[in-house]
Amino acid sequence: MDKLESICHRLRHLPMLRHFGRVQSVQGGLIRVEGLNRHASVGDRVAMSRPDGTVTGEIVGLAPRHAEVLAEGNPEGLSVGAEVELLFAPTIAPCDAWIGRIVDPLGEPLDGRALPRGLAPRPFRAEAPPAVRRKRLGRRLPTGLAVFDTLLPLVAGQRIGLFAGSGVGKSTLLSNLARGVQADVVVIAMIGERGRELREFVERTLGPDGMARAVIVAATSDRSPLIRRRCAWAAMAVAEHFRDQGKHVLLLADSITRFAEAHREIALTAGEPPSYRGFPPSVSNLIMALAERAGPGLEGSGDITGIFSVLVAGSDMEEPVADILRGTLDGHVVLERSIAERGRFPAIDVVRSVSRSLPDAATEEENALIGRARAALGAYAESELMIRAGLYAPGSDPLLDEAVQLYPQLDEFVTRKSEGIAQGFAALSEALRPRARPKPAGRAPQPVGGGSVRI
Repeated sequence: MDKLESICHRLRHLPMLRHFGRVQSVQGGLIRVEGLNRHASVGDRVAMSRPDGTVTGEIVGLAPRHAEVLAEGNPEGLSVGAEVELLFAPTIAPCDAWIGRIVDPLGEPLDGRALPRGLAPRPFRAEAPPAVRRKRLGRRLPTGLAVFDTLLPLVAGQRIGLFAGSGVGKSTLLSNLARGVQADVVVIAMIGERGRELREFVERTLGPDGMARAVIVAATSDRSPLIRRRCAWAAMAVAEHFRDQGKHVLLLADSITRFAEAHREIALTAGEPPSYRGFPPSVSNLIMALAERAGPGLEGSGDITGIFSVLVAGSDMEEPVADILRGTLDGHVVLERSIAERGRFPAIDVVRSVSRSLPDAATEEENALIGRARAALGAYAESELMIRAGLYAPGSDPLLDEAVQLYPQLDEFVTRKSEGIAQGFAALSEALRPRARPKPAGRAPQPVGGGSVRI
């Protein structure tokens, strides 16, 4: 896109009128503004003057005589009577030049270089494509990881959840998927991440090869909840831009928990009552509306394959955000802390993880291998405590006997890299092949009763 054309487009769309109001009161985080009600709408942005410059905010409520505003930055320095300019509803205008760049949720560059704007601004909160006109799930996608190429297949347009506690390898797994999943463009939403982790993720975890096809939308943990919430919407709008060009987009959102927590801060400040373990009632629809925007596109367009991470405290899969998202998506992957603590990465609990693209995503022979592997892992997990306590007696249960024999091989299989789906299933078939168990070293016969033998 020509830069001059972009500048001319922006000039043509400059507003002809400007609307101003005044700060009426400042109470806690809520700022009341008068004089804008005839022109303002919920969701519009405003710029509020203070001695050292301006601070922006978003209208979260309207009353007959005032608008209620939350500041996007530090509101200190605002005074009653300060001038407020209405900026109207924000939009974002991605373009192909954004690939390889890091932007904030308002579409401003974070890497210190100029960033062109596209010619078609998009709303942050767009509608999902019409359900009856959407394509079905597409082809199976190679991921570079054997477990996802076989036991937990990922297909074009699928939406899965990655449920994990802190420190169990979630970021590393996301970066492996960003580099390995077959896609035209990768869009990564880093919602509420620690500031020091952004550069480390870009340079070390993702690397130059990963950035070559990626757009990162980042809002660090110190930003306003309005900015952190908008991060997820901005990343989705960028993904929709490339989807509408017919491209296959991989969207990684890390994390939906921080997106929901940012909305909780905003909703509670605006007066919405908490009801769902401290979350407001609107959080359910907010999460589902975001997830529905991903998935297969309309005929003639591309797909958005979405991977949404969820932070679960103490592996509690019933906490509100996890419960809402699990029922909305096409599968979920659980990372287990106890697996990570014994040094196996990715720490995926295959028994508790599900891909709803099965059985359609695999052939009859492949489904048979998957079923056998899951049955063995499930039988071992069900009796693991008994096995480790030494109470397991070989020969009492043929399925458990096979599970005990195959478990070390299957556990090692989950850690493998893969060069393709066919290679992944070949490795799975090898892992399911029984191996002769080594015989214990010979010992001198012991007398019955534990007595000693004198020679």
